[in-house]
Amino acid sequence: MIRAGIIGGAGYTAGELLRLLINHPDVEVSWVHSTSNAGNLVTDIHQGLIGETFLRFTDTTAWEDIDVVFFCTPHGQSRTFIKENPIPEDVKIIDLSNDFRLKDGEEHDFVYGLPEMNRKPMVRGAKHVANPGCFATAIQLALLPLAKNGLIKSDIHITAITGSTGAGVKPSATSHYSWRNDNVSVYKPFRHQHLGEIMQTMRELQPDFDAEINFVPVRGCFSRGIMAIAYLDIEEDIETLRQLYEEAYSDHSFTFITDKQPDLKDVVNTNKCIIHLEKVDGKLLITSVIDNLLKGASGTAVHNMNLLFGLSERTGLQLKPSAF
Repeated sequence: MIRAGIIGGAGYTAGELLRLLINHPDVEVSWVHSTSNAGNLVTDIHQGLIGETFLRFTDTTAWEDIDVVFFCTPHGQSRTFIKENPIPEDVKIIDLSNDFRLKDGEEHDFVYGLPEMNRKPMVRGAKHVANPGCFATAIQLALLPLAKNGLIKSDIHITAITGSTGAGVKPSATSHYSWRNDNVSVYKPFRHQHLGEIMQTMRELQPDFDAEINFVPVRGCFSRGIMAIAYLDIEEDIETLRQLYEEAYSDHSFTFITDKQPDLKDVVNTNKCIIHLEKVDGKLLITSVIDNLLKGASGTAVHNMNLLFGLSERTGLQLKPSAF
């Protein structure tokens, strides 16, 4: 049995992670750390788990009681916490923040945790994993087969819309119901923080990559999910491209190519990414849909844990979409 701890247990990603781990056949949640909620029942915050757990939040970290720790902390806090609180070498770390995603010159041994790209290092003994960002997951899965085959020769244009849970649990001016409902808005155009990890991956897979990625993120008036729509100029015909994508993901458990345009509800409440390809007047149009809290965060974290501990990839992640 894998014993797990969670740092930063009060947010949306921690709530989803708890839901998955509590129902995982090979995991026991030992503790959930939250300084501001210490002593309170986990279900005081995550009411959807009433009847499923009687855990209480704690402000201590009993490292001897766990085999893996998940960081669901705000960006910037994981790196600080690890520096100030030495974690035993035999405790594996899965960080859901952006603190260790980039090879930014500061030494660290975190593997970039996109399973469709880095499954082998995780299976072969990695101890520390940096989970990808939610937008980055949807967009990279849309582009990986092209980059692997050196086919990206033109600028890429992407519009991606995300649910309100992507903004986190802490209320802000753009996440209140009265503003978000019946509304759509653009934010951080061409400057989103996930662009760094996307560009890093593209250059790693296609060393001669020098195209621009023009990314416009959009806030949607729904709770969860991401639809990323990308297009670029490309010479190859649609049959060749589709074969490349099917071959790239044929031995992966959660990414699928479809003949029909996917709906967001096809993936909400699942760890799936569904991708559709269409060729129009020399342009390849790619649609990629994921659940931002699962495939874009906590589901991939559990997927990565399964890989680190030698379990089947799908263990604890066979979920039904909330299609109706």
